[in-house]
Amino acid sequence: MISPFLVLAIGTCLSISIVPEKEKDPKYWRDQAQQTLKNALSLQDLNTNVAKNTILFLGDGMGVSTVTAARILKGQLHHSPGEETRLEMDKFPHVALSKTYNTNAQVPDSAGTATAYLCGVKANEGTVGVSAATQRSHCNTTQGNEVTSILRWAKDAGKSVGIVTTTRVNHATPSAAYAHSADRDWYSDNEMPPEALSQGCKDIAYQLMHNIRDIEVIMGGGRKYMFPKNKTDVEYELDEKARGTRLDGLNLIDIWKSFKPKHKHSHYVWNRTELLALDPKTVDFLLGLFEPGDMQYELNRNNVTDPSLSEMVEIAIRILSKNPKGFFLLVEGGRIDHGHHEGKAKQALHEAVEMDQAIGQAGTMTSLEDTLTVVTADHSHVFTFGGYTPRGNSIFGLAPMVSDTDKKPFTAILYGNGPGYKVVGGERENVSMVDYAHNNYQAQSAVPLRHETHGGEDVAVFAKGPMAHLLHGVHEQNYIPHVMAYAACIGANPDHCASASSPGSPSPGPLLLLLALLPLGILF
Repeated sequence: MISPFLVLAIGTCLSISIVPEKEKDPKYWRDQAQQTLKNALSLQDLNTNVAKNTILFLGDGMGVSTVTAARILKGQLHHSPGEETRLEMDKFPHVALSKTYNTNAQVPDSAGTATAYLCGVKANEGTVGVSAATQRSHCNTTQGNEVTSILRWAKDAGKSVGIVTTTRVNHATPSAAYAHSADRDWYSDNEMPPEALSQGCKDIAYQLMHNIRDIEVIMGGGRKYMFPKNKTDVEYELDEKARGTRLDGLNLIDIWKSFKPKHKHSHYVWNRTELLALDPKTVDFLLGLFEPGDMQYELNRNNVTDPSLSEMVEIAIRILSKNPKGFFLLVEGGRIDHGHHEGKAKQALHEAVEMDQAIGQAGTMTSLEDTLTVVTADHSHVFTFGGYTPRGNSIFGLAPMVSDTDKKPFTAILYGNGPGYKVVGGERENVSMVDYAHNNYQAQSAVPLRHETHGGEDVAVFAKGPMAHLLHGVHEQNYIPHVMAYAACIGANPDHCASASSPGSPSPGPLLLLLALLPLGILF
């Protein structure tokens, strides 16, 4: 039962809530619903074109609560109440849910999930590009259990391919696109145990340069894993943690350059200025490594040295679009996850808003007629917001009442566990005594942990473009790349496209079915 105090607080809060004048008129809501209905009815005309291009946007840790909070933040950044705002992904006509568990984990990690939504096979926690027959950290269980990704399928079909991330380019999500590793943490040989090295396993950075040598675009962080041990970083000369890590003495940047044909134009860049100076029309291969480790949070980004995710996506598409056969592009907003792990909701949500801007950027550069775009997450987090906040309440603000137990205020945003658990004088910290609007404020949590954990609930899948309607219900996460491959006529299901004259032309699937049935007299 709700206490009288709570009812009073809610009533007071709602009475001062900002209600836009137009929303007081029932006609506003009826007209909105009727327009939405018309839009829904138009979806009966399915887009069954062949997807010349496929783009997968992966918000690492972007659960449904994060999507909703990011929507409100986006609106508030534009001086609106926020709740009524539409994210770019909200505009996608088809939505599904993805079951995120790993083969050995109820609550998953980013490696096993990446293997699912990139390789089409569920896998164990902590492993990338291998089946569930591979045990984490056991190198000798890798051989024979490798699985390939949709990036490889696209490359084998003659398409251009790219990887853009705000994490290290050899982090869990991007690595499943090209690597086969029993451990996601084997960034370079420096992080590998001697036993794994002696058994012949290769680190993930090495595999990035060797497994698929003609990836056209690679952008993100992770510079230090490409250079010999203790080599000084080009940007952070005095920072020992930024120095090279490789024990084998290899310079993987030089190796990357050596693999490129002499008649092609290959460019390695390490800062935003160099990146924006390039003419994508003349770039065949691009490797951009903008930080020794992960890239900076968007709120902390140095806009001289580090490009935004939107800028990287724009340049990637301009390079990849030159291929008449089309392209596959993986884009990861990877630091949404890191912000949540650190309990820094403001960092996480600004990362999500920036990824949504990148989604919009990609939309302006591509066509619904020939480009399938999918937006999803690998997993959720134990992140929530509540407390009966009024309309337009700052997403980072306080709930409108104090606790009826400890008589202290609390923020709307809270975590189930994490580093924000604080006890002062034997009691929960009084948040009114701290700057809870600070970029690095750690929201309070119920259970103390150094790092907040993932959540286990389903995550959303948003889709638009050719065959997007195939993402329509509750699916296993490994279903996603199978849909994308089917739409693009690559991978395991090319038969329905056998007579398609060109990329972007209507799928001949229904016609082939008709021709197959005619001799049987089934249609008459």
